[in-house]
Amino acid sequence: MFLKQSSTGKLIEVLSQRDLFNPLHQSIVGRYHAGEELQDPESFEKSELVFVSDESLPRCWTDVHYRDEEVHRHYRKAS
Repeated sequence: MFLKQSSTGKLIEVLSQRDLFNPLHQSIVGRYHAGEELQDPESFEKSELVFVSDESLPRCWTDVHYRDEEVHRHYRKAS
């Protein structure tokens, strides 16, 4: 999977999709996709990454509390 680094516009090949999908992980392991030689893996902050189309990453990949409001609302209705 490829994402784009928002500050530079460079393509990043994601090497750890588990990290990408896990909202508890703030960074992923990837490598720049440039030139003919494979680049060395490095760590990238998820906050600096977007899809190639410039869309933001889904909130469920970046925010561990993305459903807190929904859970509290459901709990209040049940009480």
